[in-house]
Amino acid sequence: MPYLNITEVESAVASLATAYPGTSELLTLPEPSIEGRTAHALKIGAPAPVPKSCVMMIGGVHAREWGSCEILVHLAADLLEAQRDGTGLGYGGTVFTADQVRNLLQRLDLVFFPLVNPDGRLFSQTADPMWRKNRDPANAGGSTNPDCVGVDLNRNYDFLFDFATAFAPTATPQVSADPCDQQVYEGPSAFSEPETRNVRWLLDQFPRTGWFVDVHSYSQDMLYNWGDDENQSVTPAMNFRNSQYDGKRGLPGDVAYAEYIPKTDADTAVLLAEAFCQGLHGVRGLAYKPLSGFHLYPTSGTSDDYVFARHFVDPEQGKVLGFTVEWGTQFHPPWAEMQRIVLDVDAGLVRFCLATA
Repeated sequence: MPYLNITEVESAVASLATAYPGTSELLTLPEPSIEGRTAHALKIGAPAPVPKSCVMMIGGVHAREWGSCEILVHLAADLLEAQRDGTGLGYGGTVFTADQVRNLLQRLDLVFFPLVNPDGRLFSQTADPMWRKNRDPANAGGSTNPDCVGVDLNRNYDFLFDFATAFAPTATPQVSADPCDQQVYEGPSAFSEPETRNVRWLLDQFPRTGWFVDVHSYSQDMLYNWGDDENQSVTPAMNFRNSQYDGKRGLPGDVAYAEYIPKTDADTAVLLAEAFCQGLHGVRGLAYKPLSGFHLYPTSGTSDDYVFARHFVDPEQGKVLGFTVEWGTQFHPPWAEMQRIVLDVDAGLVRFCLATA
């Protein structure tokens, strides 16, 4: 089977909701994409008399990272089928028992949003395979340069959005305020795009979300918070909200700034990232690296940092640990290899979910 097109992704999500009415629910996202497409998510889990904690997983954010949608669709299908049939799951050398699957879906709700950026994926699959952004033309300013279309959705969240002020002058965060930056244009304002507003809406609908995973490619990593600087758990006042540290963020190995993370959160994030990597490794022996987002490269406006930041900005919001999977070693590997990557990552995600206990 080749990569799914956008119609097939949406059809797969809807078909799962229809096939498993007792343990799944189709969710319609409120805002159509720039080109008018309605997106859907899928909630799965065993019925429960009280609200359950939630793991949210999104994919298809960067248009050219084709396999992310397939990873999430296949994982949802695997879990639903195993729950219905009372069986376990086997991904190469990583095996989960029927009891583990049952307990997982009894304890947690899982929310899958496989295709955040349908317009971009369509353009990537039909016109420009390396297209990354969405297809919003609003900021092109009449330019005929095709690069001036679109916003990098994973720079459009409300976390240190004013990167020019937040970061040190010599830092090199992978973000741009230039609408004609082909890769990492952040947009005119945080949440300027309907696709990122849909993710925010989904988080608001599931206030018991405790863990969030954004599925991307590539580099064979499992990233955890934070992405703007190295972590520290000693000085709470040294944090992204404190303007005293503007102009100091984003430099490795310095003493001027490191992003505060409570030690319990830091320890938990590492343990969960390691659990993902262990589950993935068991499939066929690949070694993914658990590391903070900053140690891949400094960023701002990303989904994983936004979801974690929500609780610090507003303590009424539940705390959500944010993660980003970076699967594979190319954006659209041959389908035979992508099928193996799906098994790798799905095994890691099941192990991750089990480890949240």
